Amino acid sequence: ITESTGRRQVADSIARSMAQHIIGHAHQGIFLAKHLAVLADESQAVNIRVNNDTHVVATLLQLIHDTTEVLLQWLRIMSEEYTLVSVADYVLSKTPGNTVSNLSSTRALRDVTEKHGGKYTAAAVGEVNVTTKMKDVHAVIGGEGNGGVIYPESHYGRDALVGIALFLSSLAHKGCKVSELRASFPNYFIAKNRIDLTPSTDVDAILVKVKEMYGKEKDVTVTDIDGVKLDFPDKWVHLRKSNTEPIIRVYSEASTMEQADELGKKLMQVVYDMIS
Repeated sequence: ITESTGRRQVADSIARSMAQHIIGHAHQGIFLAKHLAVLADESQAVNIRVNNDTHVVATLLQLIHDTTEVLLQWLRIMSEEYTLVSVADYVLSKTPGNTVSNLSSTRALRDVTEKHGGKYTAAAVGEVNVTTKMKDVHAVIGGEGNGGVIYPESHYGRDALVGIALFLSSLAHKGCKVSELRASFPNYFIAKNRIDLTPSTDVDAILVKVKEMYGKEKDVTVTDIDGVKLDFPDKWVHLRKSNTEPIIRVYSEASTMEQADELGKKLMQVVYDMIS
């Protein structure tokens, strides 16, 4: 690729494209299907421009395009939240027991755990909090909703290779497609929002008020080990302050994305009313 100026320019174009659409979004924690789509389109466009110039570079760009298309299909079928769910379902089918994930993770893990006769426990956000709780309740599998799988039989820490191995083992033993595996689990959708505040805002006081407001409702379970989480019978919302910037992260889950986003926006308005 670097044998000629033209090839160096193409290589630079690839690097710039990948850096912009992968690194630029990944560091914000928002690397989503739409960014893969942009990368796929970008690599295809560059491929068209250089196809008649350098076969090697064109082949590489086509590989990038094809790979991103595969990843897009994966994200449409199996979100990051369901990585732990699918792996846990497989592990629990072999070794029944308890599970742990953080407060901002999907309720589907709880459903799958109870299906296998185990008990689900929520921990504060953060790998160390999850592993500590896993040891406390003797969990056989756990992790976080971002896809991090913690399998004590290997070690107490997130491990991508272990997660991949367990996921592929599940597919092999069940003899099904990814789409079929995903369809076997409860359907939940998580909406992620944020409330921007000023540095002088007393976030802790706001969260206390939210807790007091909803703690009186009979159908709401309030958890305050990490921010405030409100569990309703068929949905939940978690408000958690950032440790690095004046914002409140608002994660909400329901059976549809519209309902999840509506719940999140409702709590956001509650907070806005408090500080206005």
